[in-house]
Amino acid sequence: MSQGLIAEVGAADATEIVGARAIEGRSPWQLAFDRLRHDRVAIASAVVIALVAMMAIFAPVVAHIVGHPRDAQYHTTGLSPAGIPVGPGRRFLLGADELGRDVLVRVFYGARISLLVGVVASSLATAAGVVIGLVAGYFGRIVDTILSRFMDAVLSLPYLVFAIALVSVLGHPSLIVTIGVISFFSFSAVGRIVRGQVLSLREKEFVEAANALGAGPLRIMFVDILPNVLAPVIVYLTLLIPAAIVFEATLSFLGIGVVPPTPSWGSMLAESLDYYEVAWWFVVFPGLALLITTLSFNLLGDSVRDAFDPRYARLFVTKEPSGRTATTAEAEPA
Repeated sequence: MSQGLIAEVGAADATEIVGARAIEGRSPWQLAFDRLRHDRVAIASAVVIALVAMMAIFAPVVAHIVGHPRDAQYHTTGLSPAGIPVGPGRRFLLGADELGRDVLVRVFYGARISLLVGVVASSLATAAGVVIGLVAGYFGRIVDTILSRFMDAVLSLPYLVFAIALVSVLGHPSLIVTIGVISFFSFSAVGRIVRGQVLSLREKEFVEAANALGAGPLRIMFVDILPNVLAPVIVYLTLLIPAAIVFEATLSFLGIGVVPPTPSWGSMLAESLDYYEVAWWFVVFPGLALLITTLSFNLLGDSVRDAFDPRYARLFVTKEPSGRTATTAEAEPA
């Protein structure tokens, strides 16, 4: 073989090695983040959720700008001589309610209740479901049987009947009761998902290695197993938040949620039932806020679920000769 041919073969091999090194593998979390960054629906949903959060944060500022406190009643300017709420205009941008209160201000304050209940109740339910699912899946046998039957019993209970009974026992509805009821009826679904994941993970080699090294059950569950079940838990959390928001709106609509005059989108819809024919704004704006918020969370949850789906196209970051990085996709086999 001539010297020139050997040199060409060596150069080709070197080029292949350099090209192979230029392709960087990505972790599942990096892949999911890349997919979300390129998902227009996820970005739009996140922007809408951020705007709703800004509504909740700056509700007092809006009330100060328009000059209408949250619960202030304007019987002369907010109601017509016939007692009908006035429509949207210069004084009341989104109209007034049945007591002459500013709908715009109350919608902004209602975002606080919805986001607070949705995030707190979903977080508590997820934390409880993760702990119970880890314990049931890891220990198995009698512990798994007891906890699984308990979760099945919770899933079979009618939550509205239970909420009404609980409020009647406690004497009056409250925000804490609402969060507690939503958390109690939501944790079991998360627990069953985590339990199924742990049942398969506890037989893996890394768990057996941790047992052989003398690691205790708590360390194995929360250090070795828990990081491997976080992806489905995060996906379910993003889908649980809009369900909790609708749950709170339903309870408030029935009068067993947030106590008036604290504004809630559900209670505002309940108050508007007698005026929907003459005051459309009283129904439309709280309902639209509830619809947009829950839809955004649901769309974001769907995007997060697709981002963590292992059947999605694999993404690679390649370094071009110019030094720039480019993301390429390789379709998964059918």
